[in-house]
Formats: sequence, C-alpha cells, structure tokens
Amino acid sequence: MTTHFVTRHPGARDWARRRGLPVDRFVTHLDPAQLQPGDRVIGTLPVNLVAEIQQRGCDYIHLSLQLPAGLRGKELDADQLDACRARLQACRVEPRPLPEDLE
Repeated sequence: MTTHFVTRHPGARDWARRRGLPVDRFVTHLDPAQLQPGDRVIGTLPVNLVAEIQQRGCDYIHLSLQLPAGLRGKELDADQLDACRARLQACRVEPRPLPEDLE
C-alpha cells in the first residue's frame, strides 16, 4: 500500500509533515492508472476523480478546511491551515442515477 498526498500547495505538504502523516509520495498531479488496489490518496480532489480512485480499490481521504471567503485563492501556510481547522476525513463517492428532470 502506498499513500499519495495530492497537492500543489507547499503549505499543505508542511501541514502533513508537521502531523507526521504516513505519506509515501507527495504529487502535484495524480494519474489514477498508476494506483494499485489498497493504495490511499489524500487531497482535495473533484468527485469524478474520487469515484475513479475508489473504483480502483483505493481509499480517498479528503483534506477539509473551513475556509473564509477572504482566503479563497490564496496560498496558505501550515499555520493558516490549522487556523482554518484543516482535518482529514475519509470519504466515499457513490454514483447514482440522475433525477428524471436532469436526464
């Protein structure tokens, strides 16, 4: 099992290291084809990518923040991530049929 942390943000990498998270690879881009069943992916990824990760037999752990509007689009350091209550949450994405009015 390999743990991949997907981020382009140095502050998120620092945040993970501060916590001693068991990360094998920090990557700025994830190619799901390179994942093996049992791998773990940590990040803030779009749901379609999360679904693909999980279809490959991997776990997805979401880096969640309570980000105020004034910090959106700004580069955050590890202290700012702590101030935004950064935490990890295991997530599951299950595709479902669309409601009839959206088909």
